[in-house]
Amino acid sequence: MTGNPKIDSLLDEANRLFLKGKLQEAIVYYDKILDDDSNHIASLNNKGYALNKLKNYDGAIQCYDTALKLDPNDLSVLVNKISSLRKKGAFTDALIYCNTILKNNPKYNIVLYHKERILFSLNSFEESIHCCDVILEDYPNNGDVLFDKSCNLAMLSRLDDSLDTLEKAISQGIQYKIKAKKTKSFEKLIGNQKFQKLVF
Repeated sequence: MTGNPKIDSLLDEANRLFLKGKLQEAIVYYDKILDDDSNHIASLNNKGYALNKLKNYDGAIQCYDTALKLDPNDLSVLVNKISSLRKKGAFTDALIYCNTILKNNPKYNIVLYHKERILFSLNSFEESIHCCDVILEDYPNNGDVLFDKSCNLAMLSRLDDSLDTLEKAISQGIQYKIKAKKTKSFEKLIGNQKFQKLVF
């Protein structure tokens, strides 16, 4: 909280709306705060996050850039900017931010998660697998990371390893079975008997 009752009240309402999924309404409240205090980092960050969820990546990045001028080392803002850059397809820029953060925080898992997905998009499958493995050291049952690792392995035609990893992912939740049916990475496996048993 800021100590300013008006801003605190507006922020509470904005965050309540955000959590209810009323993103446009939340943005109106974040803007009211920013009208009073253009340097309110939490409002800039949360407005950016809401814009990101609305797929307005440029607007989100603009909010994050404003916040980063005030505090260039705010990790929450930096991670959110990486997310928007990745979703926008600005992989090289996003990767630079990932590497900068990981230089000082090599096991920062949320950044590793973004990095493994960026590397996959850049067809750097071995490097992406390495990031997955670092995360899996701490969280061996993370279904999302197991699934992503399985996709990387499939792209490298390491099909047995891919299927073993996919089986582990599916053991974490049925959503990975459904996702595997639709994922292009597994096209090589469509006729594979083990793949059929896992996903159908």
